[in-house]
Amino acid sequence: MTDAAGDLPISALTGDDVVRVAPEASFHDIADALSGSEIGAVVMGHGEQPDGIVSERDLVRALADRRDPATTTARDLAKTDLVWCDARASVQDVAREMMDRYVRHVLVQDGGRLIGIVSVRDLLGVYASSGDEE
Repeated sequence: MTDAAGDLPISALTGDDVVRVAPEASFHDIADALSGSEIGAVVMGHGEQPDGIVSERDLVRALADRRDPATTTARDLAKTDLVWCDARASVQDVAREMMDRYVRHVLVQDGGRLIGIVSVRDLLGVYASSGDEE
């Protein structure tokens, strides 16, 4: 890994729009949003600020727990202990935060406004491509 990869600002990885679902969104609505956008997590909430995040893992865990997809909503599945980083944080700092907090997705904010979500897959891509340059 080169230092350049770890020093890259996390905002360089936040090009895609944040996909949102309402708290009352159904299990299938969440699955459709994830699949249709080819992403691993959606933000839950009505307003600008998210109330929670629902990931692919949350859906799998709900199925494993035999929760009824017909009655399970985003509100039921969402993690509400959100992990945030500033847009100017380095990739390396965010990777460390993900490891320390044991999360796969971090919300990126700039000036108090949500501007994106980065995943462990996004960070892996940065580090994998930096190995190509060596």
